[in-house]
Amino acid sequence: MEVGNGPTIANRIAARRRSMPAAMSRIADVVLEHPSAPVELTITELAERAGTSPATVTRFCRAIGFDGYTQFRVGVASEVGRGGADETWRADIGSEFAPDDTPDKVLRTLVSLHVRSLETTAAWVDLEDVSRAAHAIATSRHVDIYGVGGSAVIATELQRRLHRIGLSAHAWSDTHDGIASAVLQNGDSVAIGISSTGQTEQTVEMLAQAGAVGAFTVAITHAADSWMADVADVAIATPTPASYLRPDDMSVKHSQLLVVDLFYLLVAQQMFDEAATRLAATAMAVSGYRRDRQTTAPTKPAQEA
Repeated sequence: MEVGNGPTIANRIAARRRSMPAAMSRIADVVLEHPSAPVELTITELAERAGTSPATVTRFCRAIGFDGYTQFRVGVASEVGRGGADETWRADIGSEFAPDDTPDKVLRTLVSLHVRSLETTAAWVDLEDVSRAAHAIATSRHVDIYGVGGSAVIATELQRRLHRIGLSAHAWSDTHDGIASAVLQNGDSVAIGISSTGQTEQTVEMLAQAGAVGAFTVAITHAADSWMADVADVAIATPTPASYLRPDDMSVKHSQLLVVDLFYLLVAQQMFDEAATRLAATAMAVSGYRRDRQTTAPTKPAQEA
């Protein structure tokens, strides 16, 4: 296919957009908003970002005239290359940063954006919902936490904190393992789904399955009106990422980590005695593996004559 001589990818999408089902339309949104995304992402990663499946991505590629995802990526790479370095920079990095910014300016811009994200989260978060979820966690038999991709890191962090203060908790990033665990939950369990977009199909499926068997379900997401928020008993919405940040960039996880910290502390308050005992025990258990820095340099071996 002569990509260079044909219509642009944006024009191809526009020509077929009205006939696309909702799942394919979400892929179109990702591609139009971030033109270089297909070059940087695997088919699975693009599907996750759009909240759909790899098979739907393949159908999308064929709908706009490509034989498959590989051919689509080649077409995108060719088009991005023709767009010029400045356009590519704006698409991939954003207008907040210039390629000739000093390290000091880059740092100050990052700090400003991240502080703004945390402040917005603090202003947005519904403390009544967070408190309700924290109470459910503190009084639960077990906590299941679901997250894939970048969200798996946040899920694991929450699991580690809850486990350390004495709660039975597991973090699941594999869909099969997560669903197998979800069906074993009940009304004494809490299930937490973490997804930046709130549209990650695997995470939604795991959370919905846990809810179907009676678990109290919590969604942590940037999208309050997302699919995952709809299936949860409580949805904790964090701010939409700044324009230069991507939903799976670790930098946008700061607002979710703030919510994780808030959950952890509110849960620990409600089980103060047990939490304090557990924290002391775990700190003592690992203390032997920490070494103070040597105050004097080791003696250098004498050289042989």
